[in-house]
Amino acid sequence: MTSTVLFSWLATCIPFIGALAGRMFWDDIPQLKKSCIIWALISVAPILKVRTNLPEGALLLGLLPLVAMISLLGQPIQKDHRLSWLMTLVCLGLGIGVIVHPAPLGHLFLLALLVAMTGLLIRHHTILWPISWWGISLFCLAGCGVLIAALTNPPLSSTGALVTAAVLVPLLPFHTGYLTALTRLPGNLPSFSAFLLPSVGLHVMASALQAVPTAVSGVIGVLALIGALYGTVKALAQTRIRLMLAYAGLSFFSMLWWHTAASILATSRAAVLVASIGLATCGLLIAWQVIRTRYGDDVDPSSISGLASSMPRYGVLLTLLTLAAMGLPPFGVFAGLMGLLLHSPIPSLIGLMIILSAWLAASWYLMSAAQRLLFETRRSDLRYHDVVQQEWMALTITIVILTVLGLAPIEWWTPTTTQSMAGAFVREMP
Repeated sequence: MTSTVLFSWLATCIPFIGALAGRMFWDDIPQLKKSCIIWALISVAPILKVRTNLPEGALLLGLLPLVAMISLLGQPIQKDHRLSWLMTLVCLGLGIGVIVHPAPLGHLFLLALLVAMTGLLIRHHTILWPISWWGISLFCLAGCGVLIAALTNPPLSSTGALVTAAVLVPLLPFHTGYLTALTRLPGNLPSFSAFLLPSVGLHVMASALQAVPTAVSGVIGVLALIGALYGTVKALAQTRIRLMLAYAGLSFFSMLWWHTAASILATSRAAVLVASIGLATCGLLIAWQVIRTRYGDDVDPSSISGLASSMPRYGVLLTLLTLAAMGLPPFGVFAGLMGLLLHSPIPSLIGLMIILSAWLAASWYLMSAAQRLLFETRRSDLRYHDVVQQEWMALTITIVILTVLGLAPIEWWTPTTTQSMAGAFVREMP
């Protein structure tokens, strides 16, 4: 037990140490990025020594530093990204702290993470994007949910934890916080947040679901079905890539909520789905950042086409990422969705048809967006530059992990201990 506590604190503190060490390289931008990548990788070592008994398994915990590294690796070396690199390490440490430490420390780390996200969104708020105030308000609501979970007893505490989970793992009508994080955060933080927020949210959800009354779980199921349809319709209507990916995430995570509400349990199969959706979204955001780096942050997607012939490596990587995000085999999204469909109760055939329709629609709008970028008419007035080494590495590592998640047996991600921590986040009755 003592060694587990030691490694838990090491895993939590190493990213913070890395953020402090990165200040020494503030004026040396390439060295600062390299330092942040190294510290994110170093934090993997103590996590491997942590003995967890989480109901969702240790998959998300183990992937957090790797995804932080991927998001850092895929970003261009620019002066404006320095703060986001350091905040990636800070948010990584806070996310690890939420998962590896039981209450009340877990509550404190989660509250700090929400405060950090709120502060970053306020800092980067613009009057041209007024919807971000809704996202900021929802992160504040999630913070109130953490306080309720920490200071009250069930069932009120589980309700507070569930509200927090609904903000982090987007569930209609609490999804705007997730959308705002993916569209308004600077640098690589949107791609990292696409994995971090749902990972932390699933941990909170796993702790709260078992204490939720049956009537509440029924309401969650209805909201999830509405959210799956709403996310699909909004994604189909988007011309902005980040918003399309954010609404696609809402649609896919609504499928997760529908199944977990029916089974009242978040298992390692749910963790595979969350990891795959988060990682695929992260990869696609990095792939879009490649375009923004070359043609400007405000580039219109409809003005870019014909990349497959001029940027062949980028074309292959984007195609594979799109297939993974669509939920096709042999990638993790397909394995996660099929794992839930085949090993969870199906509440209704109508609900199943809605979920399958949302899944089919996702295949259409994701592939349609990739097809426009890659295979439409090549423009002679554009300068084409294929992916550089770091971008190639980030996207390749993402695809490899998604493939492993899709092919590996579920026993790899199942908790090795039998003791459940399903009530660790929610304060127990005296």
